[in-house]
Order: sequence, then structure tokens, then C-alpha cells
Amino acid sequence: MKTKDIFKSSESIADSFIKSFEFPYQVLPNIKNYIIELGNSLGSDFNKIGEDIWIHKDAKVNKSAEIHGPCIIDKDAEVRCNAFIRGSVIIGKGVVFGNSCEIKNSILYDNVQVPHFSYVGDSILGSHSHLGASSITSNLKSDKKDIVINYEGEKIVTNIRKIGAFLGDNVEVGCGCVLNPGTIILSNTSIYPLTSVRGVIKENMIVKDMQNIVERREK
Repeated sequence: MKTKDIFKSSESIADSFIKSFEFPYQVLPNIKNYIIELGNSLGSDFNKIGEDIWIHKDAKVNKSAEIHGPCIIDKDAEVRCNAFIRGSVIIGKGVVFGNSCEIKNSILYDNVQVPHFSYVGDSILGSHSHLGASSITSNLKSDKKDIVINYEGEKIVTNIRKIGAFLGDNVEVGCGCVLNPGTIILSNTSIYPLTSVRGVIKENMIVKDMQNIVERREK
């Protein structure tokens, strides 16, 4: 499953960087250095705060949020109370990153919503995707081994120990879901609440549970 097939929107300050990699998991080890390089090239619309933290003048960051660099927070983003940004993070334009959420080594395309009590680690969330309250991207296997992605009978060996989830555009994830390491959800797919998701989910689907996946019908 190639990067260009997952992230069809170009709505991110990091879009060209992301799509320079054939596979999405290849992006993850390079996020930190990219942010530092990009941040140092940003114009006067961004304020540099602390070490390698750039915040757009029109972003809203609650004073209780804890932010570690490198990090870029783009225009009209909202970082709410008690958010924890652990570094190597890009928060896109118009993103809502909310109450008591935690994020590390991840990129949120523009207009993503992660509003309540979620964890996002080693992940990329496509434009207008949404994580319901208390949903998490699990990024480490219990045996601590490298992540293997299963796709159409093929096992893709990533040689990376921590991989969360890759969400296409307009993906809706219900409350309390767990996206297991290496999960890929393609555009316009919805996940029912309290679902444990793994593998690759095709676009335009509704996932009621992993044994009950149906194609979305146009009304």
C-alpha cells in the first residue's frame, strides 16, 4: 500500500515530504530532521518558541499544553488544555488537538480532529480525518518486534519497531477504538466505536467490527 494511495489530499505543509517516500512507514524515521529543516525556513507568520518549536501567529494554544520540539503548529490550529506534544510533530492548519491528548512523531494533515483523550504515536492522519474520544493509535507490539503489515496476503516487513496508523482523508474513527500497530485505513471509511482494527481497510467502507465490514452506500 503506497503513500500516494493513502494520502490523496495535498492539504499539509508536509505533503511533498510525505509523498517523497514510496511507503508511509518510511516517513516516520525522517520526521524530526524534516521539521527542523522546514521550521528554520518558515517566514514571519510563525513565532519560534523555545527550542525548535514554531507556532503560527493565528494558532490557538492553551497555556496548559506542554510542547516539546521539534514541532510546527500551523495556521488556525487549536491545541486545547493539557495537550501533550512530545516532539517530532506537525499540527496542520485548522487542526483541533484536544483535551488531554498525547502525540509524538506524527503528522496531522489540515483540518484533522483529535479532540478528546486520544493517543497518536508514529502515525500520519489524512485531511479531515477524525479520532473519536479515547481512540488510540497503538504503535508497539507486545513482543516489541518490528511491525509487519499484512496486505492482500503479502507480509510487508518494515524493519521499524514503532508504527501507529495511517489514515486517509475523511476517515471517521468512533470513540474508544484501538488502531493496532501498522493499521492503514483508506479514505472515506468509518469505524464503529469500540472496534479493534488491524491490517488494511479499503476506502468507502463501514467497519462494524473486523468480521463485519460493508461497503458504504450512497444515499
